[in-house]
Amino acid sequence: MLTQPNQPYPVLIVDDEPQALESFTMALELLGINNILACPDETRVMSLLEKEDVDIILLDLIMPVISGEKLLEEIVLKYPDIPVIMITGVDDIPTAVRCIRKGAFDYLTKPVDTDQFASSVNRALDHRFLKRKNELLLHHLFTDSLKFPDAFSAIITRDKAMMNLFMYCEAIAPGKEPVLITGETGVGKELFARAIHLASGRGGDFIAVNVAGVDDHAFSDTLFGHRKGAFTGATESRRGLIDKASGGTIFLDEIGDLAESSQIKLLRVLQDREYFPLGSDQPRPADARVVVATNREIRELVSTGRMRQDLHYRLRTHHIHVPPLRKRMPDIPLLLDHYIEEAANEFGKTRPTYPPELLQLLMIHNFPGNVRELRAMVYDAVSKHSSRVMSMDTFRERIHENDIPAPSPPGAEEEIYSQLEKIPTLKDAADALVREAMRRAGHNQRLASKMLGISPSALNKRLSALD
Repeated sequence: MLTQPNQPYPVLIVDDEPQALESFTMALELLGINNILACPDETRVMSLLEKEDVDIILLDLIMPVISGEKLLEEIVLKYPDIPVIMITGVDDIPTAVRCIRKGAFDYLTKPVDTDQFASSVNRALDHRFLKRKNELLLHHLFTDSLKFPDAFSAIITRDKAMMNLFMYCEAIAPGKEPVLITGETGVGKELFARAIHLASGRGGDFIAVNVAGVDDHAFSDTLFGHRKGAFTGATESRRGLIDKASGGTIFLDEIGDLAESSQIKLLRVLQDREYFPLGSDQPRPADARVVVATNREIRELVSTGRMRQDLHYRLRTHHIHVPPLRKRMPDIPLLLDHYIEEAANEFGKTRPTYPPELLQLLMIHNFPGNVRELRAMVYDAVSKHSSRVMSMDTFRERIHENDIPAPSPPGAEEEIYSQLEKIPTLKDAADALVREAMRRAGHNQRLASKMLGISPSALNKRLSALD
């Protein structure tokens, strides 16, 4: 079975025998490869490669005008990243060794063994895919730019760490391996999943499903579908969401709440890239990119046995951790303006302004609900406002509700300091608090002074005295 299905570039077969071209074409199609170029004339190969980007090349060794060995040298010289699999009817070990030394990826002898052929092609495609992915990562590393910025337009930010995540998402987007997205509730994990889908260029749909609290039967029926008569009430066959997302992306949210029996089925889909609809003994190919998300701590889920370790390893081929809003406070003015505009349009109201004090209030709030919490605040306030300047009362009420502290266990404050091997001096502790307040306030001294409970002038003096 093909490990990198839907490869964007064709496999090139070069052989002067029409029967061999037809045979290898059929063998590739059985592997799920339909993007194929068949070339019966070896003299046209180099000009073809100038016009067409290919994933791998199947190259016959013995041809009438240019030998495969000679053609291999030219291909390796001009296109060193394209894996070339040499194929010949002569079992000649010295020639095979010579071709490998000249840069051939593999060497197969006719009649080609089916399993050996599948293994060689899959390894070559995997090698080519990894090369392309590394090239894209290096491109982002040195250009610091996105090729598909529109894919991330729904995520409002100017934070450097977020921009780095965008570039990583774009680099992994073309692949088929699963992606694990972690982060607190409300940070926008589904937006990242959609961005990966959009940046991938995959033609299928993006389908999102929340699997929290779903029992094993419902999970199987939802994802895999069922055959008519599979269970009581199954009067018609039904497609599963994996089938509907074929050629696209399926996003499984709250994966940390999935039952173990369902985890085993998901693991089988990821490993074998196939699944069984309920009531069927015939496997179906799973050609949907799987992206999962959780707001739970993954290590804790694994250590407590709530997530299988093998599933964890399989899921985190690519891992994206979305930072909480409190770690990117400078984004708050952008988000505030965006949601005020959005809410005003939805409610059919003139866009209100807001007092400067509102930003100060929001910047010192911890936002346990992250971006979702801020959006809810803004929508509620805009729906209630009737004057030109938006009132701060709704925001104060919401913040007061969310900021009610949970009772601290006795001695909690002392526990913080008891963990320290050496108690800092008062000056060191004060300097550390000043630096942390400035970081959280986005270097806004007025906001930082409010966090510290001192005047702006007193903060200014402390900043001047910092080492």
